Amino acid sequence: MRGQVLSLKGKEFIEAARAVGCPTGRILFRHIPPNTLAPIIVSISFAIPSYILAEASLSFHGIGIRPPMPSWGSMVYLSFPIITYLPAFVIMPTVLIALIMIAFVGDGLRDALEPQMSGR
Repeated sequence: MRGQVLSLKGKEFIEAARAVGCPTGRILFRHIPPNTLAPIIVSISFAIPSYILAEASLSFHGIGIRPPMPSWGSMVYLSFPIITYLPAFVIMPTVLIALIMIAFVGDGLRDALEPQMSGR
């Protein structure tokens, strides 16, 4: 975030705002946040899979969400005794955890929010 703000500090639109006499507070609150929003959204979308995995791991080990509330980690843990008879009860929550983590990776989101990076 700091690097992004420092790179924006030297851009032409900031220099133009200073040239017309905009106060520093107005530049900080009207010009900087809209231009730093895209990298923040991308970094959050890349962090969501690690949060999902952490919650599923904690629930699997019994220190996450308690049993009346559904959690994929606790579903996998509770299904282990019957894995030899009904493996789908273990496979389905595991596959769903993997799919939701892949869905949140955010590569498409990054390409949508930063079009100059999509031409790699």
